[in-house]
Amino acid sequence: MTTILMVIGCAAAYLAAYHLYGKFLARKIFMIDPNAVTPANRICDGRDYCPTKKEILFGHHYTSIAGTGPIVGPAIGIIWGWVPALIWVVFGSILMGAVHDFGAIVVSMRHDGRSIGEIAGSMINHRVRMIFLLIIALLLMIVIAVFCTVIATLFNKFPQSVLSIWLEIPIALWLGHMIYKKRKPSLRYSLIGLVLLYAAIYAGTKLPLQMPAIGPLAPGVVWTLILLVYAYIASTLPVTTLLQPRDYINGHELFVVMAVLIASIFASRPEIVAPAVQWHPEGAPPMWPILFITIACGAISGFHALVASGTTSKQISREDHALTIGYGSMLMEGMLAVLVIIAVAGGIGLATKQPGLVGEAAWGSRYTSFADASKGSIGTFVNGSANMLTYIGIPLLFAQAIMGVFLASFAGTTLDTATRLQRYVIAEIATGINLKPLANKHVATTIAVVSAGILALADGKGEGGMLLWPLFGAANQLLAALALLVVTIYLVRQRKPLVYTLIPFVFMAIMTGWAMIYQLRGYLDSGKHHLFITAAIILVLELWMLVEAALVLRKGGEQPSIQTTA
Repeated sequence: MTTILMVIGCAAAYLAAYHLYGKFLARKIFMIDPNAVTPANRICDGRDYCPTKKEILFGHHYTSIAGTGPIVGPAIGIIWGWVPALIWVVFGSILMGAVHDFGAIVVSMRHDGRSIGEIAGSMINHRVRMIFLLIIALLLMIVIAVFCTVIATLFNKFPQSVLSIWLEIPIALWLGHMIYKKRKPSLRYSLIGLVLLYAAIYAGTKLPLQMPAIGPLAPGVVWTLILLVYAYIASTLPVTTLLQPRDYINGHELFVVMAVLIASIFASRPEIVAPAVQWHPEGAPPMWPILFITIACGAISGFHALVASGTTSKQISREDHALTIGYGSMLMEGMLAVLVIIAVAGGIGLATKQPGLVGEAAWGSRYTSFADASKGSIGTFVNGSANMLTYIGIPLLFAQAIMGVFLASFAGTTLDTATRLQRYVIAEIATGINLKPLANKHVATTIAVVSAGILALADGKGEGGMLLWPLFGAANQLLAALALLVVTIYLVRQRKPLVYTLIPFVFMAIMTGWAMIYQLRGYLDSGKHHLFITAAIILVLELWMLVEAALVLRKGGEQPSIQTTA
């Protein structure tokens, strides 16, 4: 019964927050104007700037920000207890994450769809612009490398998901052709695409594909190389060719998975077997502040600002769509994180492959230490969810395939979007230092793919993308704090109340700085000097930006700015 109340209570909280807090921010703080001309309509180049239907863009934005973040983070963070994880997911997403995403979209729309880094430079100074862009480029390089590793790992662990993931590409190409070339109804044909995807999932269970080693190349290396080539092609295509239609299918897939998970929770009524609070788990860092950088997506994530200002703001056809797409998507992601918490806190205790190991024993076997929780987070979610799905008549193997494809689809979306965003960032850096040949679409994309590939393949096994993962959580949340800072300075210039973005900024800045100082001590003590130097540089850059921004805020935000549309 506890898990059912969790679902009902959290859904009600998110619904109320959207209609009360979200609409208040839209009307009174950001002054949304449905009649304003957006960059998508004003520039409309048919490639990056494309006016897009709200429901299609919602699917693209949601699947781009979600990835595996709201799954991996809560599945690891629950080691400190399901209560702190749930509190952070619910209140973090309502008061911080959704405000952050919504604000980033609005500010970017009113600056011609420019990235959050470009806008930071215009609002503070050009030094900050370059610092911000360099931080973003570093983060995106890690994201691309990591998600190549994540997808390769999923393919190796769940070979029944391979066929369906690759079949989704021609399905999406067909869907894009039918919607944009043949002008067919988007909803009807996207649902046909969804049916085809589930047929492909079933086919995948009958024909699992396991990648063999090819000469000296391990399976992970082969998959990583294939995924990097795919990322290059997908990110240089017009968004209407592959990215939008595939994300539209993935958006429907997500709604189906969430509905099925909710139905399975009501059917199985799993008892919570995870501890409510666990202050000192084996091998885990302290809950404060590490919980707040471990659970990012699902509460607040700086990567969302890159999506919001990098692709989404270039496709919004009406300003008032930003509320649903920005604030609403974050709340939906928070709800997904709630379902993940239930799956790993309760679903994993329903049954396991090991006879007799159920309930608290099943949970304890996967959370013996922080390291075990981190390495097994994806498998814990897949198995916990599949256990619950069997209670609504879905066979265990097919349930595992559904959840595996779900994860790989979202990881693929993040890979595509991150590569496209990295192209934009490289082009902006190149333009800023007067190296315009590097701003060419294909040159910038090549740099993005090759740099991430070097990181991902550094160990020779295709697992190198995880080398800098310990830094990613803190750096990602640092970016969220800096994005909130940019939105706050924008509100200063608009003479609007600051409290709604200033408090989240201060909280995230403190948590991030605290976490990075803790990590610096750990890296130094363990002799990981390369991580120590990298973390120290990022922390110095953060402090530098904060000082520059404080000077601007003291002057009431008055700095030379690029032309805005509002």
